[in-house]
Amino acid sequence: MSKNKLRVEPNCLNCDHIVEKRYCPNCGQENTESRKTFHHLFMHFFEDLTHYDHSFWRTIIHLFFKPASLTKVYMAGKRMSFLNPIRLYIFISFVTFLTLSLFPNDSLPKIEPISIQVNKNEVLIPSIDSLHIEEKSINGLTKVGILSQKNNDTLTKILQQSNEIDTSKTNKKEVADFGYESIKELDSIQKNGSTKIKVSDTEYWFLKKWLEVKEVNTNEQIIEKFGYSFTNNIPKVLFLYMPFFAFTLWLFHDKKKWYYFDHGIFTLHYFSFLLLLILTIFLTDKIIYLFDSTPIVEWIHLGINSIGYFWMIYYFFPAHRRFYEHGFFKSFYKSCLIISLNLVVLFILVVLFALYTFNEIH
Repeated sequence: MSKNKLRVEPNCLNCDHIVEKRYCPNCGQENTESRKTFHHLFMHFFEDLTHYDHSFWRTIIHLFFKPASLTKVYMAGKRMSFLNPIRLYIFISFVTFLTLSLFPNDSLPKIEPISIQVNKNEVLIPSIDSLHIEEKSINGLTKVGILSQKNNDTLTKILQQSNEIDTSKTNKKEVADFGYESIKELDSIQKNGSTKIKVSDTEYWFLKKWLEVKEVNTNEQIIEKFGYSFTNNIPKVLFLYMPFFAFTLWLFHDKKKWYYFDHGIFTLHYFSFLLLLILTIFLTDKIIYLFDSTPIVEWIHLGINSIGYFWMIYYFFPAHRRFYEHGFFKSFYKSCLIISLNLVVLFILVVLFALYTFNEIH
């Protein structure tokens, strides 16, 4: 029941019909004041999206612990007691990806400036990565005035001798090394080289793009830009992929008994479950990190994650069997085929998406 103040005038602002109580009998609009506070607009959006007052938690519990139950009751026509599948997916997707984006990426260590004492005065030396010098080496230290040219020459000789002993260390700085130093070298080989050393048009496009990116970005910047773009576009790719997932369900089931619409509802609920479980595991990890790292905490963390990932993999099988009402072996056989086909397609889609993301790096 709305708590908004009723208007004194009895006419409906939408259709001008006489309103005797709170809602217009002609169009259903609530006869309340039209000017709202920001708080009211926000809460109205949340309630309208989730029907939080009576169905939100019921829907979440059924989605999480009762595979296919939401889809079955929706197809049976009982739709007022639970969230609409599209609204459910949009809401869970929004909350999940917003939450993931709010937490910083702690996978890479942060390089802090170095503080040293010179003649009783503290001198702050910025980290080399913060200076964005293309050559992060001895020459880079010399360029910023940390090393003199004399010390540069001495250290360069030492490093050259070390590299002759263990050349593998020189490859650790690069994200990937394809054997080309510049676009000019690549073009020269492609134009004047023998057939054996020339590359295909696809390889040439990739290598040229890679060298262009390397010229204006450090290794850290390449990883950061790629990861940022890839992560931010996952919701779009996932949304575009769901119709294909529903199509694979349509392929393996009776076309007369099940419409594509039915498979679409099942898909929306299944992907909503996956996103909700991903969010749950992510938040659990963040909460666990608040505690001291002890054997008991680590075992609890491992146990929770193991249960979560097992439920993520297993969930589709009972959901499929209960919704389509097949026998155990028939359902298991079809489920394996559907999952296998989608894994292949998903792998191809991820590769194509990664190439697209890479191509957008500047």
